[in-house]
Amino acid sequence: MGRKSHGKTDELSENVLTQGRGLWTRNAVPGVRVRGEGLRRIRGEEWRSWSPRHSKLGAGILRTKSERASLLPKIGSQVLYLGAGHGTTISHLHDHMCGEGNYLGGSIISVDVAPRCIRDLVSLAKKRPGILPVLADARQPDTLRPWLNGRVDWLFQDVSQSGQVDFFLSAAVNFLSPNGVALLSLKSASEPNVEGGSEQHYAAAVDAMVESGFEVLEVIRLKGWEDQHALIVGKSPSKWP
Repeated sequence: MGRKSHGKTDELSENVLTQGRGLWTRNAVPGVRVRGEGLRRIRGEEWRSWSPRHSKLGAGILRTKSERASLLPKIGSQVLYLGAGHGTTISHLHDHMCGEGNYLGGSIISVDVAPRCIRDLVSLAKKRPGILPVLADARQPDTLRPWLNGRVDWLFQDVSQSGQVDFFLSAAVNFLSPNGVALLSLKSASEPNVEGGSEQHYAAAVDAMVESGFEVLEVIRLKGWEDQHALIVGKSPSKWP
């Protein structure tokens, strides 16, 4: 019998690819799973399944109408992730931009306000150098500044709290480089009810980003994987207002 085909393979980076309908990252810690994800041998190496049900960034990459690779940070760069949770998405970013032993020199500033999440992130970082767990409140940018080496080119926020757009924009103004990429995972249910529901919340967030100088590139609705969620992708201005 011939080898089973998993569908067409498209490379998004040297460490991220799609195969059929699935998204995969080259495992920087071979043999070790982070959240019970599937493992697969591809071209003689081990890759981890990046589930869109467990990662809003993964969902956005699979659903974007733009070039999928455009949502990923640069390999070897410094990024800021607000609302890192227990580290599922962080681990896939590490596969992509750090690699085994962090031979690529990436740095993922992984911020969360919950001590239990930080404990999981610290455990993850022991096996994945390049992950820097930070116990801090995303709403207070001054608490984050000591952990960053200058500005970042890529910012992601996944904080399901009222006012999430405001502190996303505050973080961007304080820490995002000109012409940087920022992704806001917006949970409409976390905001006060308004007429028009989720779509009205998404539109209001877009307006706020544009008013702050962003070029909004895409609004990716995640319904089916994450209901009442959209991933809003923006590019910061060449000079902040």
